[in-house]
Amino acid sequence: MRALIIDQVSEKLINSLKSGGIQVSYSPGLPREEVKKSLKDYEILVFRSRLKISKEIIDSGENLRILARYGVGLDNVDIDYAIKKGIAIINAPNAPSISVAELVIGYIVMLNRNLYTVIKMVKEGEWPKGKFIGEEMYGKTIGIVGFGRIGKATARYASLLGMKVLAYDVIDVKKEVQAIGGEQVPLEELLRRSDVISLHVPLTPQTYHMMNDTTFPLIRDGALFINASRGEVVDTVALLKHLDRLGGVALDVLEQEPPKDEIYRKVISHPKVIVTPHIGSETRQAMDRLAEELANNILEAVKRL
Repeated sequence: MRALIIDQVSEKLINSLKSGGIQVSYSPGLPREEVKKSLKDYEILVFRSRLKISKEIIDSGENLRILARYGVGLDNVDIDYAIKKGIAIINAPNAPSISVAELVIGYIVMLNRNLYTVIKMVKEGEWPKGKFIGEEMYGKTIGIVGFGRIGKATARYASLLGMKVLAYDVIDVKKEVQAIGGEQVPLEELLRRSDVISLHVPLTPQTYHMMNDTTFPLIRDGALFINASRGEVVDTVALLKHLDRLGGVALDVLEQEPPKDEIYRKVISHPKVIVTPHIGSETRQAMDRLAEELANNILEAVKRL
């Protein structure tokens, strides 16, 4: 079996695949057209979120048997077409949960205490003691939208810090939410009651722009809004209308990455907004877990072929 890796991955993944008898070609950043030219010689394609793994790319892999996403989300893959062609689709859903959840908690602290602004002012020579009065997390209500692995991890951390937990999910997760003292509620109720709203949903036709001109007005004035899931679940135009009345916004994802259009510059430059460049899973520990989990999943898939 031969694997083509077209994005930057941990050396641990490469070594694990080689130890499992896979011939590996490592070409991080390989352009789309070059991927299409090269893929005919490989049975396995390993990728991240940079390229859309479209019908066109899939068809260029005459011998393609496995699509392996170095990460969690599969929204950049034409899943239906790949399945129709009998191609296995693999990811590593467990690896980044802790790292993303920790980032979300960090966002809450930063927004509640105006840390970005305060640190920037001190670096610029000011000493703004007494200028910013923050908020504690303790006793506040966090609304977790999407109670999967990352949503659960975020909820556990928030609960340990004294936050009340509300959760929304399309499936019944009452028992899991109640296990940490929380409550499963409809989305509309969660948005109305929460002091902090954190999105943890996959991108699907149902979640596309789920935060929009109908749902944003339900959020109370002064609430914090966090998205570390997928950029496209938030309608950026609608978000922009509500920035002034929200307490703060933290985004690890945008509808356009990297941002080029003016609307994203407006969001990023707003004083209440913190944006990071999709770094949720970018810790050494998450990368090691990801490499191990994905390598094991690939080797198991190879055995089943």
